[in-house]
Amino acid sequence: MRPSVLLADDHAMVAEGLGRLIDDVGELIGKVGDGMQLIREALRLQPDIIVSDIAMPGMSGLDAMRQLRAEGSAARFIFLTVHAEFALAAEAMRGGASGYVLKHAAGEELLDAIRTVMDGRTYVTPLITRGLLSKLDERADPSPQDLTPRQIEVLRLIAQGKRMKEIAHDLHLSIRTVEDHKYHLMQTLQLENNAELVRFALRQNLVPE
Repeated sequence: MRPSVLLADDHAMVAEGLGRLIDDVGELIGKVGDGMQLIREALRLQPDIIVSDIAMPGMSGLDAMRQLRAEGSAARFIFLTVHAEFALAAEAMRGGASGYVLKHAAGEELLDAIRTVMDGRTYVTPLITRGLLSKLDERADPSPQDLTPRQIEVLRLIAQGKRMKEIAHDLHLSIRTVEDHKYHLMQTLQLENNAELVRFALRQNLVPE
């Protein structure tokens, strides 16, 4: 069965060429030109695969991927970009991308990436594989970008000294749901207690000191 593919690229001529290429291995169900459109169409169309540029107007492909993950999208992301920086590729893969292909190496390589990702594996262009592996071995500093909007809301309220019951009331959530958000916050940020959560929130200017 051919996978359904949503394409995100703000260059119309590039998108046109990529669309014809993708038709060789998948069903192109839509093309968008910016990050916000990508989120809307991905939630509406529910594609198997999203092939996206990283730099786009309004919202980057990376931020769109993070928001779609927070919204529960299961689409597999393949980033197709001019950026060969190892750190950027590592950020994409840590964020949940399934593939990373350079535009100047596109063509058969993009088709290989789509086939690989549909088999449940990860594809990274051989041009940056070695440098990417070195970056992925480095311990990444936690960042608010690693958190969902709801987790940031919970973190802010914890840092303001509010109890679980108060946070649940303020956000119209159950206490159990708030506790789950706190647990995932601590796992994602690799922190161990409320005091460390508060220090992190202050360092990131999420609450006034």
